[in-house]
Amino acid sequence: MRLVIVVPVLNEAATLATRLRALAPLRARGAQVLVVDGGSTDGTPDIARPHADQVLQAPRGRASQLNAGAAAAQGDVLLFLHADTQLPDAADRLIQQALASGHRWGRFDVRIEGRHRLLPMVAWFMNHRSRLTGIATGDQAVFVQRRLFESVGGFAAMPLMEDIDLSRRLKSIEAPACLRERVTTSGRRWDQHGFWRTVLLMWRLRAEHALGADAHTLALRYGYRPRASAAVAIMAKAPVAGLAKTRLMPLLGAAGAARAQRRFALQTLATARAAGTGAVTLWCAPDATHRFFRALVQRHGVVAEVQPTGDLGHRMATAMSAHFARSPHTPLLIVGTDCPVLTPGHLQQAADALQTVDVVLIPADDGGYVLIGMRKPVPEVFSHMAWSTPQVLAQTRDRLRAAGASWHELPGLWDVDEPADWLRWRNLQTINRP
Repeated sequence: MRLVIVVPVLNEAATLATRLRALAPLRARGAQVLVVDGGSTDGTPDIARPHADQVLQAPRGRASQLNAGAAAAQGDVLLFLHADTQLPDAADRLIQQALASGHRWGRFDVRIEGRHRLLPMVAWFMNHRSRLTGIATGDQAVFVQRRLFESVGGFAAMPLMEDIDLSRRLKSIEAPACLRERVTTSGRRWDQHGFWRTVLLMWRLRAEHALGADAHTLALRYGYRPRASAAVAIMAKAPVAGLAKTRLMPLLGAAGAARAQRRFALQTLATARAAGTGAVTLWCAPDATHRFFRALVQRHGVVAEVQPTGDLGHRMATAMSAHFARSPHTPLLIVGTDCPVLTPGHLQQAADALQTVDVVLIPADDGGYVLIGMRKPVPEVFSHMAWSTPQVLAQTRDRLRAAGASWHELPGLWDVDEPADWLRWRNLQTINRP
């Protein structure tokens, strides 16, 4: 048996390292640990890397994150583990025994760790209800043979009750193994939102779900915030030696700078796709016929457009105009490929901001910006600008004020343009390498 532990995370920086360190004995015995981030903005992926075999990015939502982890798994048994849940030390052996006895899926009993004295009672009811009904919750660390998981289609694309839904489909094939050994999960939702309020809310949601209520409606009652939509335009140059990332050539050489451009473009595309905010368009320079761009179109189905000649402002204005001509009611995020520290969470935050303001910016350390987003055309921010100078951000603010546009600025990031930026980036990778 090769066990793969899939851990979905979103802004879990405070406790994640401790939880993942507890999995070290299982990793030493051959288990694979995959952490799937849904767009954290608190450094969660960096914290996870030293303690996991792989850190993936997926659109926010437990179902999509768990499915992404399952797709990347290199094993025959999947264990879906919440980030605030700790397994028993012998979890892998217990699962192997359950499978050897003829079961193909199952779950553990649960113990809830928290302040309220009635949390043991809640855990007792959860365990006995699960044993009685054959339905497991995510808090109970569901495990399943990969073939069986794939045969039922994985987790449904729903924002809540994805664990209940999967259990019902698995139960229709066979009953689960209900292990009496306990996982320990955090009682933070009861502590934060009130014990009785949380208990009553969960009972009500489960009852309405059983009666056929829409999962999205239930999720809104639970406090789920739908992911805002925004298309993404990526301004990308072909990785041509001597023409790409020329300021890095003194350090990397022409070929090395071109490889850096290729790497950053691929990473930006993966980030935009993982954010899941909307359609992604690759704006290509000098044209879309370079084999690198053709490969992206063929392999990923990304839409490629040609950047026009002219300065950066004219090229971004063209992308803006083309988007709003096609989709006048969908916001647009424009990014380059020079910021490898840009994450799906940054894009999701930017999309969220555009629900209340006209423009969103992520400032860059060099006085420019790494992202500009807008919910309506604001052409003033692209014309007659001093591009590639430290004045870009200040001039952009002036243009927004003059246009009467509202805007919001997210925390700043940095581009990799100069040799010092490259060394900073490489040092960051070294620190985060397992």
